[in-house]
Amino acid sequence: MGVKEDKKKTCGTICLKYLLFTFNFLFWVAGGVVMAVGVWTLMEKSDYISLLPSNIYAASAYILVIAGVIVMVTGVLGCCATFKEQRKLLLVYLILLVFIFLLEILAGVLAYIYYQQLNEELKQNLKNTMIEKYGKEDSKHITKAVDKLQQEFKCCGSSSSSDWAENQWIHLESAKGRVVPDSCCKTVVDLCGTRDHPSNIFKVEGGCMTKLEKFILDHLKIIGAVGVGIACVQIIGMVFTGCLYKNLKTEPY
Repeated sequence: MGVKEDKKKTCGTICLKYLLFTFNFLFWVAGGVVMAVGVWTLMEKSDYISLLPSNIYAASAYILVIAGVIVMVTGVLGCCATFKEQRKLLLVYLILLVFIFLLEILAGVLAYIYYQQLNEELKQNLKNTMIEKYGKEDSKHITKAVDKLQQEFKCCGSSSSSDWAENQWIHLESAKGRVVPDSCCKTVVDLCGTRDHPSNIFKVEGGCMTKLEKFILDHLKIIGAVGVGIACVQIIGMVFTGCLYKNLKTEPY
């Protein structure tokens, strides 16, 4: 009877080891995905981040990058701990899993919170940013971001092209008679912004605000889904790790 019980324990441990190894490999790949989503958000969309008054969107992406790096390192540690059957390493691995789980849940929660308040923030701040900072020497990054926004989303102004009438730069000599920035034009050429006829510039209902809002909301969904989704998968890893840790404690040597 004792031999059979020992065999069952050994068999159970081996099964858990391979299950945990498989999980670690998938976990390592998932870490790469998490990090990639965070880096992509920060690198490709950094111009748009500068138009947002809150840092929550950027913070969510930074958390994903940090979590992704830790996940990849933890995945390697998990493989070592599993095959060497070292209980101390397994315990460290389990603690790291819990820490990453909390980080990713935090990223998901931040994305959800910002999802709820984004519309109000854009209403209050996007127009002011365009009016007060566009064209200023000390706000070149804002000018670049607005130009990119208007060209990529084929829009003009925060709510409409008429918003540009309130911009200070438009009334300066350096604007050379433009009534809207050249980036509002359907075909961008120098001084095309001197004519704001619908045949020449983008006239989009709701302006750039609705376009940027939709864009950010879609990406918040991705950030939230990736963070919470991988965190849920980690629960399986925590269960496997806990079971293997327990088996190694009770298994005879």
